[in-house]
Amino acid sequence: MKNSTWFVFILLYSGITLGQTPIVIPDTLSGTNIALNMHNDSVQLFPSGPKSKTFGYNQFAYLGPTIILNKGQVANFDVTNSIDDTTTVHWHGLHVPAMWDGGPHTPILAGEIWHPTFKVMDHASTYWYHPHWHMKTAKQAIKGAAGLIIVRDSTERSLNLPRRYGVDDFPIIIQCQQYDSLNQAMPLGMQDSTILVNGARANNGYSVYGDFPAQIVRMRLLNASGERSFLFGFTNDFPFHQIGSDGGLLNEAFHTTRILLSPGERAEILVNLSTLNGQTLQLMSYASELAMGIQGGPTMPMPNGPPMDSPLNGIDFNILQINVVAPTINPVTSIPSTLENNIPFLASDANVTRTIRFTADSMMVMDGPFYFNDSLFNMMRIDYNIPLNNVEIWKLVNETMVAHPFHIHDVQFFLLNRNETVMPTPSESGRKDVILVPPGDSLKFITKFEDFADSMVPYMFHCHILMHEDAGMMGQFVVTESFAGNSEIEPNNQILNVYPNPSNSILKVNMPLGKSTSEIVIFDNVGKICFQTTSSKDEESIDISQFENGIYMISILRENQYFHQKFIKK
Repeated sequence: MKNSTWFVFILLYSGITLGQTPIVIPDTLSGTNIALNMHNDSVQLFPSGPKSKTFGYNQFAYLGPTIILNKGQVANFDVTNSIDDTTTVHWHGLHVPAMWDGGPHTPILAGEIWHPTFKVMDHASTYWYHPHWHMKTAKQAIKGAAGLIIVRDSTERSLNLPRRYGVDDFPIIIQCQQYDSLNQAMPLGMQDSTILVNGARANNGYSVYGDFPAQIVRMRLLNASGERSFLFGFTNDFPFHQIGSDGGLLNEAFHTTRILLSPGERAEILVNLSTLNGQTLQLMSYASELAMGIQGGPTMPMPNGPPMDSPLNGIDFNILQINVVAPTINPVTSIPSTLENNIPFLASDANVTRTIRFTADSMMVMDGPFYFNDSLFNMMRIDYNIPLNNVEIWKLVNETMVAHPFHIHDVQFFLLNRNETVMPTPSESGRKDVILVPPGDSLKFITKFEDFADSMVPYMFHCHILMHEDAGMMGQFVVTESFAGNSEIEPNNQILNVYPNPSNSILKVNMPLGKSTSEIVIFDNVGKICFQTTSSKDEESIDISQFENGIYMISILRENQYFHQKFIKK
């Protein structure tokens, strides 16, 4: 980490107050081999009282480094879990095999190291990583377990765009959350009023600040909040251009003064500061312009349930003060007219249309639980079996009073329409993996499930309001080589062989790893230990006849190495 960044980091986390809080630009990781260590930590977010308990990655006490990848490269990760609880790491937005996607079916146990490896197949864009352990995603993510991923490719590299990280290309991670009287984050807090920008908290009524050069700068916006949507803009309606959405560049730069991002969504914007040298500009939330029902907009009357009357709801407020300073050498001074050549799939290409209804126990429910098609998430239930290379239309129908940001793993999609007749806005015309569905609305998107098939490990789809996700507003699907599925599932680990798979009585575990003692643990899909023993044999027989039908994980520790295999009890 550069010395200047360390200085800002020390000021921020030692609790020194300088009136305003300087933004921290996270350090970067790149290359073929990347190590992440998720650990417990704490920071002095508030001027007085206890430190806030946090999670961070590597040297950071809160959040993690920005990972920079190149399309076409192979990335090898060592992810160490040092938080004394089970976790996962989901590569949000990346198109990777299901076994490396980091969903709740691939737990990283406390003290364990996970070794995902995959080829980067995504377009240049801004993605992110965060935990995805079922029922604990909110707890872990809002306490700081998150970071950006920047993917670069030849198309983006050929354009004259700002890309000097931390100089004219700025990562902006924005969170809004609630803290209790002891300064601890509240995963279910619906009175969120603490704004963090890259982990820095505004204090004494001032926003976080950063020094940006008087030229065209790029801002990579991520809404990493647990529930709040932001309608971003600048003071005095200062214009900017949106150049990218979740999964890549737009075809053309979009001139605008507002951009709506719900939890999980990202956008890349260009702001021309060339005429503002020596002046300031505020990045703002124009929440007064949000519709009722979108969390962050005007508070909806709620006769029963927890309070939702955050003091930030429905008002406009500052988020980041930009102090415009002298331009850099060789600044970018123009915006390309053409960026990409995204060609959406045609509706006529679709093999199937699936309808997912967002439902609740009644229309008056504001705090959940919320359902997909009247059902809560079940780790043992596969909601959809999708044939490899299927082109599909998904229709989302929101029958609740709350707007829900819908996120799907594995794929990027293109929005077809809203409410059957409203065509996508320029802001929503690119590749997406999160889409906000307002109360009473519907929309259709189209996508293709290609490259990866795995009949055992599913991908998720869910609401990205984290408390809704953790409470069960989530489903899962598998992409399979054949629609009918397989009667036998081949092991994906050449060292550990588990058979027969599926099995209804005796499971044989073959471990030709030497004569040292092995620790054998079987977990169900909510992380509960169902079986535990030690063995020094090359092969062990385990009676699973009393197990409930479903998917299980067997974990073997031998000679300080972990080996895992999924199996099905039928």
